[in-house]
Amino acid sequence: MTALVIDTNVLRVANGGPEYLMTCVRSCASALAKLQSGLIVIDDGFRLIREYKSHARESGQPGVGDAFLLWLLRNHRNPAVCELVPLAETTPGDFDAFPSDPDLWNFDRSDRKFVAVALTSKHGPRILNAVDSDWCLFLTALNRNGVTVEFLCPECMPKPECR
Repeated sequence: MTALVIDTNVLRVANGGPEYLMTCVRSCASALAKLQSGLIVIDDGFRLIREYKSHARESGQPGVGDAFLLWLLRNHRNPAVCELVPLAETTPGDFDAFPSDPDLWNFDRSDRKFVAVALTSKHGPRILNAVDSDWCLFLTALNRNGVTVEFLCPECMPKPECR
């Protein structure tokens, strides 16, 4: 079974908007639809869900990202759907599971929870990203520390290795 951690920008892009390329919107919407047959990894303190809720609608409408959030809220306690992992937060935005690699010191604090969730999971999930270039800029260090990132919108990434 495929296990995945989903960056919030995937939900936002799947909801569409004039700022996003249509190919990217379709790619994110398709990925979210397929995820419902995989395993979603989130933290047991619901940091990821809280962030999703601040960028998508709990009603499940009108977008695909909204529908995914509603589905996740209904299914997050089902171990066949979600793996809930514990995260130890040392200071706001810093987690025990986040690598101490100096090459990641400038990695976005708000995205560290996704890395910590992925590294805490027993399923070795990939992290799905749509348009956040930080994932691309730090890809070498993330990979070196056991983090795999899948770029759903490679045309939006600044480096060839992310395309």
